[in-house]
Amino acid sequence: MEQIYNKLVRDKIPEIIKSNGEEPITRVLTDEEYKIELEKKLKEEEQEALSATGKDRIEELADMLEIIKYLAKLENATLEEIIAIAQEKGAKRGTFENKIFLERVLKK
Repeated sequence: MEQIYNKLVRDKIPEIIKSNGEEPITRVLTDEEYKIELEKKLKEEEQEALSATGKDRIEELADMLEIIKYLAKLENATLEEIIAIAQEKGAKRGTFENKIFLERVLKK
């Protein structure tokens, strides 16, 4: 019996599958395929994060952060650079800490 996944997995997943007495069938993606699969994985993790709560949500957010790290690497950037840019934007335009919801703008 086989189960089809056709998705990007963490590097140690094939080893874990083998340790369970099963045989993983894998291949290494091209850079273009890798980017597409990272983007799919980010959407998957987003949905999981939105439906999770508490510690489970934190785990899903950590998964999203891991994916963002590798998407950044494809753009020749680091997670630290992304965090620095986020901080700069926060200093210039603010953050989301104050929970401000813009309803409308009245034209003068």
